[in-house]
Amino acid sequence: MHFRHILSALGRHRIAVGLLVLEIAFSCAVVCNALFLIGSRLERMQRPTGVDEAHLVEMFIGSVTRGSADAVMAQTRTDLAALRAIPGVANASVVNQTLFGNSLNASGVSLSDEAKAPSIPVTQYMGDAQLADTLGLKLVDGQWFKPDEFITEEQLESGHSGLPVIITKALADHFFPGQSAVGKTIHAFGTNRVVGVLDRLVQPHDSGPAEYYGYAMLFPVNLPYTEGAYVIRVRDAAQRAAVLQGALRALKADGPLRLISPKYAFTLESQRDKYYRNDRAMAWMLVGVCLLLLVVTAVGIVGLTSFWVAQRRRQIGIRRAIGATRGDILRYFQTENFLIATLGIALGMVLAFGLNLLLMRHYELGRLPGYYFPVGAIVLWLLGQLAVLGPALRAAAVPPVVATRSV
Repeated sequence: MHFRHILSALGRHRIAVGLLVLEIAFSCAVVCNALFLIGSRLERMQRPTGVDEAHLVEMFIGSVTRGSADAVMAQTRTDLAALRAIPGVANASVVNQTLFGNSLNASGVSLSDEAKAPSIPVTQYMGDAQLADTLGLKLVDGQWFKPDEFITEEQLESGHSGLPVIITKALADHFFPGQSAVGKTIHAFGTNRVVGVLDRLVQPHDSGPAEYYGYAMLFPVNLPYTEGAYVIRVRDAAQRAAVLQGALRALKADGPLRLISPKYAFTLESQRDKYYRNDRAMAWMLVGVCLLLLVVTAVGIVGLTSFWVAQRRRQIGIRRAIGATRGDILRYFQTENFLIATLGIALGMVLAFGLNLLLMRHYELGRLPGYYFPVGAIVLWLLGQLAVLGPALRAAAVPPVVATRSV
C-alpha cells in the first residue's frame, strides 16, 4: 500500500477531506469530555455514605401543637419505644438531618479558638445513644460516647460547650495527617475533644468543594422528634414497606394530634434515587449527544466514501484489470479512512483538552484523565472503519470489465 498515492488522492479533495476531519475532531472533543462527565456523574451517584442504606427508613412528623419541651421529649421517648417494638425493627432513633435531604446543618471548624483562625465547614449530626447503631456506623478508632455525655437540645441552645465529638476519618486525616485524632481537640461548639473516628459519614448533600463531602462530625445530643426525623433500621430489607406501615400506625395510635402521612415516610434508597434523578437525566442526555454525534460522523464518512467510490469506478476497474484483488481495494479505502480519522483525532485531542480547560474554569469540573483520549480515539477509529466498510465492499465488488467500460 503506497501512502503517497493515497495522500495525493486526498489532496485533490481538500475541502471534503477538511470538513470530514473537522467533523471527526469535533466529535472526538465532545465524546471525550462527555464520557468523562458521564463517568463523573456515575461515580458521584455511587459514592458510599457510611450508613446501612439498604436497611434504613425515615419518617418526618409535624407537630400541630408543640407543647412544653419536657412533654415533647417524653412523647419522643414513647414514639421510639413503640417503633422499636415493631416486628422486624432492629433499632430506631432521632437524627437532626437526613442523608439526601433538603437541609444541611454545618458549623465552621478550626484547630484554634482565635476569631481569625482558618476554618472549614463541616456537617454536624446529632442524636441519642442509639443513633450510631441505627445508622450502622463503623468506628475505626477511639470509642463511642458514654451515657453521661449526652445533653438535651435546651442545654445545647443555652451555650453548652466542651462537648465530646466523633469525627470521620476524612476529617481526621485533614486536621491530623499521619496521627491518631483521638484525644485531640477541634473548635466547633467551643473546644471539642475527639473521642472517636468513624470510617465514613458524609454530608446530606453536596455543598462546597468535593473533598468536603466526607467531612462530618457527630455530637451526643438527645433531640425531640420536632427537631429532626425518625430513622429506623430494619433487620430485613424486604420488610421496609411493612415496617413503614407499622410505624405509621404506631405513631397515629399514640400521642397528640400530629401530621403523620405516608408522603413523609420513605426508604433511604428511594431518597438516594430521587436525589440523583437530575444526575441520571444528565448522564442519559450526554449518552444521547454522543450517539447522535457518532451517527452524524458515521453518515458523513459513508456519504463521502460512497461519493469517492462512484467517482473512481474507472480507476478501480483499471487496478482490478492489472491484478489488484478485492482485498487490495478494500484495504485502500480502509487505509484512506484511517488516515483521515487519525488527522481528525489528533486535532480532536487538542480540542478536547481545550474544552476541558473551559469546563474546569466555569463549571468546577475536574481535569480530564489521560486515558479518555485513547478511549475516544479507539471509538472513532472503529467507527470510521465500520462506516467505510459498506462503500469499500461495494468498490471491491465492481467487476473489472464493467469498471473499465465506465467513462
